[in-house]
Amino acid sequence: MAHSDIMVTAINAFNDNYIWVIGSKQSKSVALVDPGDAKVCIDYLTKNKLFLSTILITHHHKDHIGGIKDLLDFSQKNNWQVTVYGPANENIANIDVKLREHDHVTLAELSCELTVLDLPGHTKGHIAYYDTKRLFCGDTLFSGGCGRLFEGTPKQMHQSLSKLTSLPSDMLVYCAHEYTQANLAFALAVEPENTALNKYINTVKNKRAKNQATIPSTIGLEQQINPFLRCHKPRVKLAAQKYSNQTTTNEVEVFSTIRAWKDTF
Repeated sequence: MAHSDIMVTAINAFNDNYIWVIGSKQSKSVALVDPGDAKVCIDYLTKNKLFLSTILITHHHKDHIGGIKDLLDFSQKNNWQVTVYGPANENIANIDVKLREHDHVTLAELSCELTVLDLPGHTKGHIAYYDTKRLFCGDTLFSGGCGRLFEGTPKQMHQSLSKLTSLPSDMLVYCAHEYTQANLAFALAVEPENTALNKYINTVKNKRAKNQATIPSTIGLEQQINPFLRCHKPRVKLAAQKYSNQTTTNEVEVFSTIRAWKDTF
C-alpha cells in the first residue's frame, strides 16, 4: 500500500504526552494513537474538520486510554464508525480488535497498513505499530531512553528494544512522551565522551528553547545516542560496572543495571 501521502501530527496532552494523529492529504479520515485525553482530540478533530475512523492503543496506562470512551461517544453522535485496536494481552475496555505480533491493521481510507510488534517490558502486553517509514512505540522506546519496567523484566525489555533496533535506521520513531532532555542528561552520565550524543544534546536544547518537539527521532539516531540500545558497547558496559561495582558483561545485566540507575538518577 502507498504510504507517501501519510501525515503524522502531534496533539499535546497533559504535561508531556503526544497523541499521534495519522492522516492523509487525500482523506478527512484519521487514526489516533493512544488518546489519553478526549477533549484535546475532539478539539483537534473539530477545528480541522476531520472524522475519526480508528483508535490504536499500545498499552493500558490511563494517559494512553483515558479518552477512548468519550471519543466513542462523540463519534457516535457524529455517526462515525470507529474501530478500536489494542493489545490482546491487556484488559482494556472498548477494544474491538485484539492484536498480537505480526497482526496487521489496515487503515483503508489512508491507504496504510501497519504491522504489530509485541514489546513486553513497560507493561506485560505492550505493543507497537509500524509501517515502512514510521514506528508508534508508546512507552517502550523514548528518544535517549526507554520506559520504566512496571510489569515486565529487564530481559523482556532488552529483547523488545532489540526488536526495534532491527528496524530500518531511517524509520521515524513516534514515542508518546517529550522526555528527551531528561533522558539525555542521564545518557551523558553513562557516555560523557559520546560525540553524537553531545551534538544531539545541543540540537535538543535549541529545539526545546523554542518549545519545539524533539519527536520523531529515528532508529539510527537512537542507536548512536541511547544507552539502552547500546548495552553491547564497551563504554556502556564499563559505566554499568562502575555504577554497580560489579563485573557486568552480559547485555541483559548491563541493561538491568543502567535501567535501575536511571530510576534513581
